Amino acid sequence: MTVSNALAPEKQSRRERLFSVINGFDMPFLSFVLLLLAVGLVALFSASFAFAYYWEEDSYFYIKKQIIFAVIGIAAMLLISTIDYHVLHKLAIPVILVSVGLLVLVLALSAADGIHRWIRLPGGFQFQPSEVAKFGLIVMIAHMIAINHKKMKTFKAGFLPFIILLGIVCALVFREPHLSGTILLLSIGLVMMFIGGTGIKYLAGTLGLGSAAVYYMVFVKLYERERVEVWLDPVIAFATDKRDAAWQIIQSLYAIGAGGLMGQGLGNSRQKHMFLPEPHNDFIFAVICEEMGFIGAVIVIILFALLVWRGFLIGMRAPDKFGSMLAIGLTVQIGLQALMNLAVVTNTIPNTGISLPFFSYGGTSLVMLLAQMGVVLSISRQMRGGHS
Repeated sequence: MTVSNALAPEKQSRRERLFSVINGFDMPFLSFVLLLLAVGLVALFSASFAFAYYWEEDSYFYIKKQIIFAVIGIAAMLLISTIDYHVLHKLAIPVILVSVGLLVLVLALSAADGIHRWIRLPGGFQFQPSEVAKFGLIVMIAHMIAINHKKMKTFKAGFLPFIILLGIVCALVFREPHLSGTILLLSIGLVMMFIGGTGIKYLAGTLGLGSAAVYYMVFVKLYERERVEVWLDPVIAFATDKRDAAWQIIQSLYAIGAGGLMGQGLGNSRQKHMFLPEPHNDFIFAVICEEMGFIGAVIVIILFALLVWRGFLIGMRAPDKFGSMLAIGLTVQIGLQALMNLAVVTNTIPNTGISLPFFSYGGTSLVMLLAQMGVVLSISRQMRGGHS
């Protein structure tokens, strides 16, 4: 064997590491995060400038703030990626206790229009405890699965403690009230339990009880009944006494339909000019569809799919059960939240008021998301079986 042939595998290994990891980062995952962030900032500026000019007399009002949050989030992501993620294994209980404490605190504070979602700090800063609760719940469930992974098929160890935890957190978020947050938290928990090995019969029973509870709340107690009626037939609702309730989804569908295959062009949305309420927030995807068309919408969806794929790959190659479940849980949050937002904007499900990760305006959400991506990058540093 020649010297050049002997060195060939080593050169190939170095080449693979170069394309997948730089300074310990999983480059594909980091690239997808930064791509989504960059596209999200462009989309936010386009969707928000008319709304910002009308309400704030400054077309750059929202994008300036979001860029600041993005810089803070990127710094947090890079810093956290250098910290051994196992520290969260030790801090899981304090993290969930802080999360629950913040949810209790926000309910004790004065409401704004009957809603308890924000904790306001001096200097005009504010944040949503439910964003912190998502992270706390994922860390705690990953911690519990790692401890009980050999007993996840049992009721006592693999189901009961998880459903009690989910019940407490979801009940507090539901009291805010924050329906979309409640659904997302419950979905994240159940998906992690399924992947972690909880018995199918227990999960099926939970879904059955949950469906019965939703039916009772909507059709017996008439909770959110109007939203369901608008969802079932927004055109009829718009033409009758539910015009105001149906306005947002009708304008969203107009925007999506107007986009066609190639879109109206970046910045050329008509619906964002005070027709579509909150175009920079929950319904930003409708503006993307109008301006960038079907092609642009598919590109955004593919970027989310690639991020979820890479996050799952990192989870599967994590060196231990805690790292695996933590990476998968944080990735599941992104995937489920994006899927729910797209379903709302297209009227596939009732309007629950949920933001699109990396795109919708919101400092708490963006900083928390990027910080959580730093945790996934930390796990990727210790992936088994190479980094390709």
